[in-house]
Amino acid sequence: MVAVVVVFELRSRSDGQVSATPQDVIRLMNQGALVLDLRPQEQFGQGHLAGARQFSGEQILKAGESLKKHKEKPVVVYDDSGSLGLSAARQLTEQGFTRVFALRGGLAAWRADNLPVTRG
Repeated sequence: MVAVVVVFELRSRSDGQVSATPQDVIRLMNQGALVLDLRPQEQFGQGHLAGARQFSGEQILKAGESLKKHKEKPVVVYDDSGSLGLSAARQLTEQGFTRVFALRGGLAAWRADNLPVTRG
C-alpha cells in the first residue's frame, strides 16, 4: 500500500502536479499562487479560500488560453473532497502549467483544520 502511494506521488510530481496539504496551500498562497475553486457558484458563495476564483470545469479546459500568464506560477485547485481537484490539476498540466497543486482532501480538509473561509 505504501509503495502505491509513493509511486503515485512520484508520478504526480514528475507530471508537474502534486497534491498539497492545507498548510502547503497556505505557503503557496503567501507566494502569490492563483487559487481556483471548482465548485458551483452557489457553494463558492457560501465559503471559499481567500482570494480564490470560482472556475468551472469548462473554464479549466480553456485555462491554457485564459490564464496563460499564470503558466509558470503556482496554481492551486480545489473542490469539496479533492477528487475533482486532481483531475483539474492534470488538465492544467497538460495545457502547459508547470506548478499545479490540488488541495488534498479539498475544502473539507481545509475546514477540518479549522482554517478560515471567505463568504460572498
